[in-house]
Amino acid sequence: MKRTSALTAAFVAVLTLRPPGALGADLGETLATQGDGEGAAPCVSCHGADGRGNAAAGFPSLAGLDAGYLARQVRLTRDGERASPVMGPVVKTLSDAEIEAVSAWFAGLEAGPPATEAPTDAQAAVATRLVTEGDWPGRDLPPCASCHGPGARGVNASFPALAGQHAAYLEAQLRAWQAGTRATDPGDLMGTVARKLTDDEITAVSRWLAAQPREVK
Repeated sequence: MKRTSALTAAFVAVLTLRPPGALGADLGETLATQGDGEGAAPCVSCHGADGRGNAAAGFPSLAGLDAGYLARQVRLTRDGERASPVMGPVVKTLSDAEIEAVSAWFAGLEAGPPATEAPTDAQAAVATRLVTEGDWPGRDLPPCASCHGPGARGVNASFPALAGQHAAYLEAQLRAWQAGTRATDPGDLMGTVARKLTDDEITAVSRWLAAQPREVK
């Protein structure tokens, strides 16, 4: 009887740690829309109810991205390996299970149409070459598509979709890789690539990728 009472008390204690409805299949949605009640704000307050972010504020679109990729980035941020003054305090209270749940929720959302930051014709020409062909002879620079897949739509958890992401966010991340302020890739893969790009190429590639559809119609 004592053991049963102890188990019941423990279960009740667990229930009080999270908002109502936060256990079970809707855990990810609850965290995304309500937060965790322990300091983590609702994800949608920055990334939008549709998960497509906010270009002007620099918040990326998460909708439709690979759940494994999202979970890894959140864990890196929570553990201080990926620096983010905005995200760090928000995710520091999340458990691994909660991170997996909220990542799966965002992964299940519709990616939506591409972002609206269209490149100029000159930028499109530069970006198309770099994304699809790279610059092997000149700089030993691989094309983005060799890792991020056809149309830069992503490959599993290792290489995220870049197509349809906000240009300002893509550009900020490429510059972070370039400067070494983001350095979580095995073998410094992205840092090596970013350091070979000029400022104009980073802008061109970012704007071109933002204008590409993430889903094949």
